[in-house]
Amino acid sequence: MAGRIEIDLFSTLDGVMQAPGGPEEDPSGGFAFGGWQAPMNDEAVGGQVIEGIRRMDALLLGRRTYDIFAAYWPNQLVGDGGVENEIAAAFDAIPKYVASRGEPELPWRDSHLLGPDLPSEIDALRERHREVHVIGSIDFARTLVAAGLFDQLNLWVYPIVLGAGKRLFPVDGPAMRLEPLSSSTVSDDGTLLLRYGPTGEVPATGDMT
Repeated sequence: MAGRIEIDLFSTLDGVMQAPGGPEEDPSGGFAFGGWQAPMNDEAVGGQVIEGIRRMDALLLGRRTYDIFAAYWPNQLVGDGGVENEIAAAFDAIPKYVASRGEPELPWRDSHLLGPDLPSEIDALRERHREVHVIGSIDFARTLVAAGLFDQLNLWVYPIVLGAGKRLFPVDGPAMRLEPLSSSTVSDDGTLLLRYGPTGEVPATGDMT
């Protein structure tokens, strides 16, 4: 098996990816716009997200996102009226892999701590699973992208500008080139879904003349 590592991120037009889901998700650095995605979400975006969740057979998360997910999703398995929550059930059913510099407790069912050799761990996940998704986990996603340890970046870009906040691509690099895989407009409000893959190339320079 040659599985894939896909990274799913929600971004503003100016590249801010911090705390899209809720006000208290990540207030570090005095971030004042936690939950910025919620007023802009719609059925079209939700449908694309659900399609990705249905395909994945493992989750790969940074420690902060794991803690948020583990505190929320296991309590959402049954929704109003006793109806199963599809997202909660999908997350609960698949293995969860966690990257952390410490040795945290991992109470969520079928959760596993990655070892310190990240390239080897990623290779092992590709052998073990068909499609592994990284959701959120911006600091961890930055590490994966910088090292080229991913197969596809799924980037939902919303038409909003927030200024300061955490970004996938820091101002101090590294330099890299990405291969566009596809793009589509998924919202009447102008939200874009952009898909990129790594090329392993450093951007070339030249003279426009």
